[in-house]
Amino acid sequence: MTTLLLIAKEPRPGRVKTRLTPPFTPVEAAALAEASLVDTLHVMLATPARRRVLVLDGTPGPWLPPGFDVVPQCGGGLDERLAAAFAGCDGPALLIGMDTPQVTPELLTVDFADCDAYFGPAEDGGFWALGLADPDPGLLRGVPMSTPTTGAVQRMRLSAGGLRVRDLPALRDVDTAYDAELVAASAPDGRFARKLARLRTGVAG
Repeated sequence: MTTLLLIAKEPRPGRVKTRLTPPFTPVEAAALAEASLVDTLHVMLATPARRRVLVLDGTPGPWLPPGFDVVPQCGGGLDERLAAAFAGCDGPALLIGMDTPQVTPELLTVDFADCDAYFGPAEDGGFWALGLADPDPGLLRGVPMSTPTTGAVQRMRLSAGGLRVRDLPALRDVDTAYDAELVAASAPDGRFARKLARLRTGVAG
């Protein structure tokens, strides 16, 4: 069975979703980040897994449901932190972030029987999911992160390593207020969408 990894930041004002300000305040942006994180955590709980791990920058809060092992993120760039998350696994693993609350258990239920890797591209040029049957940290180290070509470089790294890659659907990360609206519309029943609707009313007022 697969280990599910979630790499995330503690949803504290001023530390998360800074590109949502404006129109939202840092406190409101953090509230949206928390809603996105909680949606993702509960989707992971609904997905069959060998183990569920929250790789956290910060301290767990009441938003964390039971059922997760929590490990701290290591230092260094994002490529090093992602590589370290995989290094802690001794079997197949799928890693996602906290920016896609529209994700579903169906998307996270992967089978490595006929492939070596899963790759989920993000619409901003990054990636929202990466699965490895044999978690090799070297497949991530040195990949330039947070650029328009991050996803393409990571995908090429997998292919260049001789891995058989299965692609997942492209999803949109929540980075800006525009992203938030589109993501909420695609998952209208989630905590993120409900929180955004309440904040939108406040902003409009």
